Amino acid sequence: MLQKLGVVPQQLAGGDIYPALEKGTIDAAEWVGPYDDEKLGFNKVAPHYYYPGWWEGGPMLLGLSTWINGTRCRSTIKAPIEQAGHASNSWMMAKYDHGQSAGAEETARRGTKLHAFLAADHAGQPQGDQELYAETAATNPNFKKILESMNNFTANGYQWFQVAELGYDSFMARNAQG
Repeated sequence: MLQKLGVVPQQLAGGDIYPALEKGTIDAAEWVGPYDDEKLGFNKVAPHYYYPGWWEGGPMLLGLSTWINGTRCRSTIKAPIEQAGHASNSWMMAKYDHGQSAGAEETARRGTKLHAFLAADHAGQPQGDQELYAETAATNPNFKKILESMNNFTANGYQWFQVAELGYDSFMARNAQG
């Protein structure tokens, strides 16, 4: 997706990102968020933090990887395993929602400048996304099915999210005690 916008992506192991930033081998890095980025010390070698990561809407645990042998066993424990997966995802989201706030605060306290991507920074972003999605859907029927479902949902879903989620978040941010 970023390559469509002219970025030259480099796949690095997590432990290689800091030295690559420090040496100038790479210009930028995308990891998780301020909670993890600050622990890895990225703020020491990259003093600017841009948000939101529009290419990655948010974390999600896609499920527990569990291999079970035996039909009766599978039917007996299927529901508890699914519930454990749902609980793990909810726990992880709460942990990161809490941690990202503290991480962003600590990152800023240490001198990192936080910047919101401007509309001009996103010029071409939707077209780049849609080009990549169309290319992938043309060769992957499962991706095409999921993309169509997602597009149908978002065609109407974002209207409600602007009313409910964005409205709520804006209200709470304006009235925060702190």
